[in-house]
Amino acid sequence: MRDLYDVINRRRDTRNEFNGQPVDEDVLRRVLAAAHCAPSVGMSQPWDFVLVRSRKTRAAFRDHVAQEREIFAASLDGERAETFSRIKVEGILESGLGVVVGYDPGRGGSQVLGRHAIADAGLYSVVCAIENLWLAATAEGLGVGWVSFYREEFLRDLVGFPAHVRPVAWLCVGQVDALPEVPDLERFGWRHRSPLDEVLHEERYRSPE
Repeated sequence: MRDLYDVINRRRDTRNEFNGQPVDEDVLRRVLAAAHCAPSVGMSQPWDFVLVRSRKTRAAFRDHVAQEREIFAASLDGERAETFSRIKVEGILESGLGVVVGYDPGRGGSQVLGRHAIADAGLYSVVCAIENLWLAATAEGLGVGWVSFYREEFLRDLVGFPAHVRPVAWLCVGQVDALPEVPDLERFGWRHRSPLDEVLHEERYRSPE
């Protein structure tokens, strides 16, 4: 039991720590199998995983991410801009492996049990699979970085997803020398983790005082 909580608390969004060593194939299969065991609405299992090892493809994505980072950076000023300039937002080349996770809303048929009232339930299922992958990777001593500075249409075309499959994440996955004790965004002063009691409510939502 304590091992599970330890993995949850050690999980980090990894950027600078990748050492470039390849991921053992048996370990990778275990991590992906853990993702595939995630709960899904109506047992639809609406996820796909594209493993990207090609340096050319990773470099193309890295360049796209760099452009999007610059667009975001241009929207900042003052202390926020200075703080962001110190934060690395990707490890696409350094990790050696990209796992692109897609959401296929057609998986499971047209009548998915449990999705009739909540259209996004399938998308939530994919995010559960990503979290499973992340925790399993942490338990295996791997680092994972979720890259979000991209346009969906660019990533869809890059990995060949059909039009109906939505790219949800590019995950940098690779060996690391160690995981940081403090998350990067907290260490650089971008955001800090809030106390549990600030988001905990009894019976009904209460507005912040």
